[in-house]
Amino acid sequence: MFNDNNFQANQAGVLYRHGDVLIRRIAGLPVAAQKRVGATLAHGELTGHSHRIQQSNTVQLWVHGSDLFLEVKEPSATLIHEEHRAIELPQGIYSVWKQREYRPDAYVEVMD
Repeated sequence: MFNDNNFQANQAGVLYRHGDVLIRRIAGLPVAAQKRVGATLAHGELTGHSHRIQQSNTVQLWVHGSDLFLEVKEPSATLIHEEHRAIELPQGIYSVWKQREYRPDAYVEVMD
């Protein structure tokens, strides 16, 4: 039996939003990506809260320049934050970025 929800969750390009953090499923990591320690995707500058993976042993963070990537190595991982509903990310590789707002002189990351 074909389950359309599972099919979509396993495809590159699927986009997740968790507050001011956006996560997009991608086909693979950049060749020169380097491992990063931890399971925190973004820290809140104003509140001290953070967007993080609850089961830190199920993921690997990667960086390539200023870009952040998340590899979920188990069937799923839970993304949590004190002010947002938890979401489940299926196994795969994701590009992660913080939402920005436009100002006439620059793009600025949204302050949490």
